[in-house]
Formats: sequence, C-alpha cells, structure tokens
Amino acid sequence: MKKVILEKATDMFLNLGFKSVTMDDIAQHLGISKKTIYAHFSNKTALVKASTDHLFLEISQGIDHICALRKNPIEELYEIKRFALQHLKNEKSSPQYQLQKYYPRIYANIKKRQFEMMQECVVDNIKRGIAKGIYRKNINIEFISRIYFSGVNSIKDQELFPMSHFPMSQLMEDFLEYHLRGITTPEGRNVLNKIINTKQL
Repeated sequence: MKKVILEKATDMFLNLGFKSVTMDDIAQHLGISKKTIYAHFSNKTALVKASTDHLFLEISQGIDHICALRKNPIEELYEIKRFALQHLKNEKSSPQYQLQKYYPRIYANIKKRQFEMMQECVVDNIKRGIAKGIYRKNINIEFISRIYFSGVNSIKDQELFPMSHFPMSQLMEDFLEYHLRGITTPEGRNVLNKIINTKQL
C-alpha cells in the first residue's frame, strides 16, 4: 500500500502541484482513508520528501541507462530531454516552483543531488563530444557544464518564463538547441541540424 500511495501522490503532485494537492485529495483518489496514508507517512512533508526522492531515483536510473548506451553525444542529450519530459508530465503545474516556495529544504536537497548527477553526465557528454570532433576543443568544460545546469533550472522559473507563453516542452527544445549551437563544430552542427529537421518532418 505504501508504494501505491507514493506513486499516486507523485503523479498528482506533478500534474497539480505540491502545494495544490492535499492529503484528502490523495485519499479520495485512492479510495482510502487519510488514516491509511498517515500509517505510512507521518505528514504531508514526509510524503512530499518521499515523492521527490522516488522521482529523482527514477529519473537518475533512466538517465544512467541512456548514458550507458554510449550514443552520439548530441543524440544522447535529445534522448535525455525526451525521457525527462515524459517523467515530469511536461511540468504542467510547475511543481518545481511550488516545491521551492513551500518546501525549500526539500527543494535545496534535491537541487544539490540533481547538480551532482548532471555534472557527471554533462561533463562526460562534453568530453566524448570533443573526442568525436562534434564539440569544439577549446571550450571550458567546467563552465559549460555548470551554465547548462543553471539554464535547465532557470527555464523553470515561472516569473522569467510564464507557462502561458512558454510551454515546457518547447522551452526545453529551444534551450537544448541553444546549448548545442554554442559548443558544436561544423560536423556537430550537421548532426544537430539533421536531428532538428527529422523532428520537423
């Protein structure tokens, strides 16, 4: 039952927001009493923390699997973007914004873990891209990996990019192209253009 509660709560938090969803809502959707939820999670904060940990683990394992395939580095980033969007439900409710505002300690912990995970993945991606001749040799790897992480988080800022004007799927698409056009060689741009043109067919 704990797993069922966790999966339903995670799904609702992502679709409706961490603040918006109440324990009553979760109980009603599952057809159980709040008492049953409290038997597994002492309060809503504990459920939110378990939910974000669960989601982080799922996404981390998925990204690790994609990276283990050792695809072309440009294709790898597009595959990771697709996977992340699928698991984050396109962030229709901006759950990260609500998490940051109402559960700052949980948000800070997740952000730290995200940075550590993404640093390793992005640095490896850049190094392989340079070795393959599709990323420029003279780029500052530490700077690029950090600015990439910063950008991924910044596009989720509702004040900078209100969802009414900037759908998350398009934002991530535009940001990834922006990132890649800044670091690719002419050969890399050919690979990038081919991916973009194929997606538009």
